[in-house]
Amino acid sequence: MDTAAQLRAERLPTTIYADSEQASVAVAQQIAALVRQRAAEGRMCVLGLATGSTPTRLYEELVRLHQQEGLSFRNVISFNLDEYYPMAPDSLQSYVRFMREYLFDHLDIQPENIHIPDGTVPQEQVAEFCRRYEEQIRAAGGIDLQVLGIGRTGHIGFNEPGSGATSRTRLITLDHITRTDAASDFYGEENVPRRAITMGVGTILEARHIVLLAWGEGKAAVVKRMVEGDPTDSVPATYLQQHPHVQVVLDEAASAELTRVKTPWLVGSALNWQDAATVRKAVTWLARTLQKPILKLTDEEYNENGLSTLLAESGLAYDINIRVFRQLQRTITGWPGGKPNADDTDRPERATPFPKRVLIFSPHPDDDVISMGGTLLRLVDQGHEVHVAYQTSGNIAVFDDEAIRFAEFVADYDEAFRLDEQPAETLYRRVADFLHQKHPGQVDSEEVQRIKGLIRRGEAKSACRYAGVPAQNAHFLDLPFYETGRVRKKPIGEEDIRLTIDLLQRLQPQQIYAAGDLSDPHGTHRVCLAAIFEAIRRLQAAETVWLSDCRVWLYRGAWQEWDIDQIEMAVPLSPQELTRKRRAIFKHQSQKDRPLFPGADQREFWQRAEERNRTTARLYDQLGLPEYEAIEAFVRWKFELVPHQEPEKGNK
Repeated sequence: MDTAAQLRAERLPTTIYADSEQASVAVAQQIAALVRQRAAEGRMCVLGLATGSTPTRLYEELVRLHQQEGLSFRNVISFNLDEYYPMAPDSLQSYVRFMREYLFDHLDIQPENIHIPDGTVPQEQVAEFCRRYEEQIRAAGGIDLQVLGIGRTGHIGFNEPGSGATSRTRLITLDHITRTDAASDFYGEENVPRRAITMGVGTILEARHIVLLAWGEGKAAVVKRMVEGDPTDSVPATYLQQHPHVQVVLDEAASAELTRVKTPWLVGSALNWQDAATVRKAVTWLARTLQKPILKLTDEEYNENGLSTLLAESGLAYDINIRVFRQLQRTITGWPGGKPNADDTDRPERATPFPKRVLIFSPHPDDDVISMGGTLLRLVDQGHEVHVAYQTSGNIAVFDDEAIRFAEFVADYDEAFRLDEQPAETLYRRVADFLHQKHPGQVDSEEVQRIKGLIRRGEAKSACRYAGVPAQNAHFLDLPFYETGRVRKKPIGEEDIRLTIDLLQRLQPQQIYAAGDLSDPHGTHRVCLAAIFEAIRRLQAAETVWLSDCRVWLYRGAWQEWDIDQIEMAVPLSPQELTRKRRAIFKHQSQKDRPLFPGADQREFWQRAEERNRTTARLYDQLGLPEYEAIEAFVRWKFELVPHQEPEKGNK
């Protein structure tokens, strides 16, 4: 694009990669080059390091470079940004433990060169500790390269809104949004520490070079404010604009709200107006901006809103409007599995074969009905052979009290029917004793994990029965990456991919649905999708015949919806179908009333889903298309056109 035009919007140098995998590898190579350069000069390399899910893949790549390519860290001194307070170093949520597990235990860095804020310092000594931390940074010669993430409040480190550009290392109180975002790590917001020790903004700005990483749609809005907004202490990350050597590194999802990505015509980008997707994006944006139906847009409105080049290349507004209107109109279908004996030229799905063998992948045991419950019901009603594959047990999202209740039921049932000499009572006692003594954030025993998994499995079976999916068509994969008992999971492994391939080969579906929502708080959706993609790519490489007659549709869950210009299949729901969908969601009783990990949105999942579906329907209506009660939206993954990529390995 026109660099000068881009800079009119962007105030920080920003690089966008296709995905976080490529971005993390690129930054790791940059760090490795700096470490080697300093070693060649006979100098120490001082790195400022961040924690959280964002840098995990970066750290994995640094470990790989050390173990496989001989990159030494003996000349590296590290300073971490922050730590919760109070926090014991061996706690599950400790950043000391995080850094050891993801990085330090796998490198040859000298232990005395590792510096992390101490969450065990007595409160009356914290100020002195922070002063000494700053002195240690200065004694090391200052930070050569500082790695940062960004929180939804715009915080860097734990510098919450209100932190000034000159703030130093100190004890701070965490913002409510930050604590909400951390709730899944601590098994509930009530367990999240209210304070933390953090480097200050001023401390960060003294680093010679700064690299800020951001992944996912959930970061897109705050990334835009940081990159394009005015410096303000309400978004501390905007103070990075004052630094001479900053890089902002994004994946495509995190860049979605940047002007050059969302509305590139406003910054003078040279666009291909022969590309139908680009035109559709521009026209739907114009209609929504002006709050007008597409067919009522005029030549003057195109010209006055930065789209004069579109008119110049593509003709009258009238013709463009009709073309885009018809594109949107063709996405709407009441036959998600394809309509038999119909001309499918302009339909999202092909008419044959009919009925189809349909496989719906559900990352957690309720994502199927939350995200596409209306479509699932429609597929069953229309006679397709519907299978649901529950990829993980979902056991960490069950309250302890639910596990006790079910163990108590087994004991009471055993006593009522006198089945044996009270083995169930023994089970109940073990479970109850463990949970009553359990500390906040402590990993459940294997027995408790199994009970919680069975609770989720029973609810999924109940929802399937309600929807008309036969019991033998509900498949529970229990992918191993998830089974840690902790929010932080293992990297995706060969067993996860093998289980996915085995199911695909056994069923050989003609239609697949998968969760394309990458904004869920714990990243499980992202890893589950990576397992599916890698399984399909391997089957494709093996020239698997049935794949040529299969289409993959991506839905989104409780966290985000597809933009209107991205939607390729829109399934309208009647008021009655929306009620049926709600009842299917209600079968997941352990997630009802108050989910254990609600994320930033405190509403119940059925409320989020209904509002999202109604909002999509309203958008279609506002653009001049038919008015529906609700719409579920899908995007097709054209896997035959996607080059091979390694699945994302980091997860939290």
